[in-house]
Amino acid sequence: MLKGPLGGLIAGGAAGSVLSGGLSDLLKQLQQGGHGETANSWVGSGPNKVISPGDLANALGADQIDQLSSQSGLSRDELLNGLSQYLPQVVDHLTPDGRLPTEDELSGRV
Repeated sequence: MLKGPLGGLIAGGAAGSVLSGGLSDLLKQLQQGGHGETANSWVGSGPNKVISPGDLANALGADQIDQLSSQSGLSRDELLNGLSQYLPQVVDHLTPDGRLPTEDELSGRV
């Protein structure tokens, strides 16, 4: 789905780093950050709502962004721009039934 450092981070890392606490934890972080409607659009049917790099940074927090930046070798801006562009598609891909997958289902989709 993706190429380059961000692709590696998302392919191995969307389930690994960004989703390290689990897909439900990621969605919870977004909901608590005021982006629940956006996150829910990625899981449900219909078009995915956009999230800005700044809103994503606020929802994930500086520590998580720094960790992801270090793991990927991308600058903070490159990382946030890429995640804001591709994370909705990745979550959409991981939730084709419009629900959170089980751990076994998730590992088979990454």
